[in-house]
Amino acid sequence: MTTWYCTNCHLKMEQGETPQNCPDCLADRRVFLNIEEGMPATPEDVRDSARKRLKGLCAAYPLCDGNFDKICQKEAYGKPIGFGGAGQGVSFKNNVQSLMNIKLKMRVVGEHTEPDTSIDFLGIKLDFPVMGSSTAGIEKYNDAMAEKDFCRAVVRGCKEAGTIGWRGDTWFYTPENNPALDVLKEEKGAGIPIFKPRSQDVLKRLISMAEESGCPAVGVDLDGCGSTIMARHGQPVFRKSEKDIKELVGFTKLPFIAKGIMALEDAKLCADVGVKVISISNHGGRVLDSTPGVAEVVPKIADALKGKVLITADGGIRTGYDVLKMIALGADAVLLGRDIIRASVGAGTLGVKIHLDHIKKVFRKAMFMTGQTTVKEINRDILC
Repeated sequence: MTTWYCTNCHLKMEQGETPQNCPDCLADRRVFLNIEEGMPATPEDVRDSARKRLKGLCAAYPLCDGNFDKICQKEAYGKPIGFGGAGQGVSFKNNVQSLMNIKLKMRVVGEHTEPDTSIDFLGIKLDFPVMGSSTAGIEKYNDAMAEKDFCRAVVRGCKEAGTIGWRGDTWFYTPENNPALDVLKEEKGAGIPIFKPRSQDVLKRLISMAEESGCPAVGVDLDGCGSTIMARHGQPVFRKSEKDIKELVGFTKLPFIAKGIMALEDAKLCADVGVKVISISNHGGRVLDSTPGVAEVVPKIADALKGKVLITADGGIRTGYDVLKMIALGADAVLLGRDIIRASVGAGTLGVKIHLDHIKKVFRKAMFMTGQTTVKEINRDILC
């Protein structure tokens, strides 16, 4: 008999062949590991597993920077985007490079204290200022993982790591068949859904479903208006006006998140109509080439709106040091996208927790070595 381990809900089963489904969380056979063959314990272990499942799409490189020597970019240019960036991948690369260009000031003289990495985000206590970003669609990448299993891995993995996962939206999601909302309902609202900028009526229906599921917040991926695949599959997306956003903010009692903001002008308009969270993002460099890196935009928006709204940032964040840099630039919290996808594919809930625990550990060390004791006190003084 073989002992099988469900990486999504941690159930152990003994039987000869790989289980077809988990009797607990209903995940399919792709999330099971043979315990006798060894269990992943490090982010490297998880990446090794993801690399095999994402062959030809993502090689799970230790440095994910969108350069042409990376399979996602050189294979995707002129073809479906896959894991790469739009066009020549300049936006993707700028996200990574803009963070690399920032240097931290090491401070080692002072009273010995252990950093407190926790924050409050919309009334939710998080162990550290990192959340899983609103990704979606992994089912269509090499059939690497069932979509509901992916959503559950992100939601549960983030929760087990002491944070919360955002859930995304894509072309094969509908109000009638929405894997993200299905999982969030089953997980009692333990995540934040972010929808593509569909028609107002459809968005209101989805927002109502999120409310019924007990979600703590809801939002719209405004830069998703550049998603051509949605329209090709009969799910058109739209640019949203200030009036449209105000209508959605007023429709729900939940805090509203405007994601995909890269211009101060847009950030101010969103704040003026009651948006609670400005999520600075260029969609991982996947909707418009040649934008600045997200780290270049954060200070401008933070200088104008810090304290009036919460500010999140995603794009090019790969390490706990990157997290510290983004917080120092003015973000209240950050989001991880590609890394959480790979962690989910590599080892489900377990993989997400392993990756986030590592990020948390490095972030705490970065705070310690720059003399920071709480997240609130982090500012640009720690940057060189």
